[in-house]
Amino acid sequence: MHLDLSGKKIIVTGANSGIGFAISESLLKSGASVALHHNSGKKGIELLLKKYKNATAFQADLSETENCISFFEKIENQFGKIDMLVQNAGIFEEHPTQTSNEKWLETWQKTIKINLDAVGILTKLALEHFKKNKEGRIVYIASRAAFRGETEENLAYAASKGGVVSLARTVARSFGKYGITSFILAPGFTKTPMAEEYILNHGIESLINESSIKKLTHPEDISPIVNLIAAGLMDHATGSTIDFNAGSYIH
Repeated sequence: MHLDLSGKKIIVTGANSGIGFAISESLLKSGASVALHHNSGKKGIELLLKKYKNATAFQADLSETENCISFFEKIENQFGKIDMLVQNAGIFEEHPTQTSNEKWLETWQKTIKINLDAVGILTKLALEHFKKNKEGRIVYIASRAAFRGETEENLAYAASKGGVVSLARTVARSFGKYGITSFILAPGFTKTPMAEEYILNHGIESLINESSIKKLTHPEDISPIVNLIAAGLMDHATGSTIDFNAGSYIH
C-alpha cells in the first residue's frame, strides 16, 4: 500500500544513519517534506538531499538545550506548520560499574542529555506548536531495554529510554484533547552503526539466538509504520508501544 504524504511536514532527528535514515527515506519517498537533523556526520544526509527535493538538512548538537531550541525554531520558521516530530536521535555508550565514578558519571550525564533531556525540550516545543494548530503527532524511538532491561554496561541507556517511554505515554494521555497523538517504537538490537561496537564485542549469533525470528532486525523493518502514523491511520492507537525485536521480548 502506497501512502501519499504530500503536504506533510515532518522533523526526524538523528537522520544521518540507521533507523533515522530509513524513516526519513520512507517518508521522503511518500512525498513528505522532511527536516533532516544531523550533528557531526552528514554522509547519509547528503545522499538524501541529492535524491529528494523535498529534503532539507538542519545541523544541531542536541546535547545543549539552547541548540535544541534554535534547531526547532529554525525549522518552524522555514516550514511554518509542522505535522509530526520523530524523536530518533540517541547514543549508546557502555559504562561498566568497574570504571571510575568520574568516567561512569560522565557517560551517564552525556547519555541523559542526548537521549532524554533533548527529547524533553523538543517535546515541549512541539506540544506548543501542535496546540496552536490543534493537531500533531510525535513518534518516540525508545528501546526494548526500557521494558526488558539492558546489559550491565548500559545502565544509562536503559534509564534514558525508560524515561522516553513514560514521557510518550504522558503526552498521549494528557494532550489528546488538543488533537495531539504520541507513539512509541521499541526496537531490539537493530543492524545500525550505533549497534556495531556491541555486535563486534559480543557477536551477532548471541543476538539472533535469543529471537524467535532468526534474523537481525534492519531499519527498513521499522520505517513503514512511521508512514502509517504520519498518514493519521494509527491515531486511535495513541500511547501504544510497537515492538520491533524479532520476538526476543514479548510483553
